[in-house]
Amino acid sequence: MKSIGMTRPLDPLGRIVIPKEMRETMGYNVGDPIEIFMDEENGILAFRRYTGVSCNMCGSIDELTYFKDYFICVRCIDDLKNDRGVQSKVAHVKPGTEKAIKEPKRSPLPTEQLLQTLKNLIQQKPNLTQKEYAELMSVSQPRISQLKKMLH
Repeated sequence: MKSIGMTRPLDPLGRIVIPKEMRETMGYNVGDPIEIFMDEENGILAFRRYTGVSCNMCGSIDELTYFKDYFICVRCIDDLKNDRGVQSKVAHVKPGTEKAIKEPKRSPLPTEQLLQTLKNLIQQKPNLTQKEYAELMSVSQPRISQLKKMLH
């Protein structure tokens, strides 16, 4: 398991924002229900997507079977067995390469190149917001914040 750490403040209501990069990596979408677990002994909070007791494919709550951490209804199992609703078949994929099937990641630009680009943009357009710089450079607003700290 790859470990990534970021620091985020609690707001006055005790909320935190899960960084966009982490949500994208984990496949979390806005509005997804999230379960929160607490390990008092080790002082750890853990999050995972809440699936509930419904079919992971169609949302049905009738005739569910539990298979490899997922609930699947009898109808979807039958559809899978008979290739109904299958848009296209995928060749065998080695375990651990599932991300290759998803959206291919663009290779990140070197930090030095991003710093130079940001420096040039700031000189050309000094009144833009971090969000606007981020859009122009195709990076996230928090990345612009990091780069600005490196410039000073």
